[in-house]
Amino acid sequence: MGPMISTTTHTALPNSELPYVLQRGEGVHHHFLDNLATIKVSASGGGALSAVEFVAPQGFGPPLHQHRDEDELIVVLDGEVEFRSGDVETVATTGATVHLPHGVPHSFQVLSSEARILSITASRTTTPVFAEMVAALGEPVTEPTVPSPMDIDPARVAAVSAAYGIDLLGPPPGPFTA
Repeated sequence: MGPMISTTTHTALPNSELPYVLQRGEGVHHHFLDNLATIKVSASGGGALSAVEFVAPQGFGPPLHQHRDEDELIVVLDGEVEFRSGDVETVATTGATVHLPHGVPHSFQVLSSEARILSITASRTTTPVFAEMVAALGEPVTEPTVPSPMDIDPARVAAVSAAYGIDLLGPPPGPFTA
């Protein structure tokens, strides 16, 4: 039996029908809405889940949104992040796990100087497309670096998100204040 461990280049993921291991820093990198997104697992080709690691600067937060079909599980790998989902507001720190069910509006904001989170999406009704949305909105990069702040076109973000089953419901969280 051959080895079950595979590494990747920064341009493609291994075949998701076979086991593989990606080390920290490995995956397909994108500059995505002012943070570094590294796709670790894509559900394209009929997979059942996707996994994307994000490194985001203090104050970053996505617009209030909801996933039509995908549940999202976020693991805070490093840092401090405030989450808002439905009527729940809580601060999650390193090691915390946050469950965000589909159809429930949510957002978050990075409170620490930087945060590293892993977002895992899955669906009972359709193939998850969250990683594909990240790739469609992001700019591919070969080096895993957090980008400098960039101009973001809210209309494009809304259109691409909607095409991938994510409805934007409101603006990003207000400015972070220490």
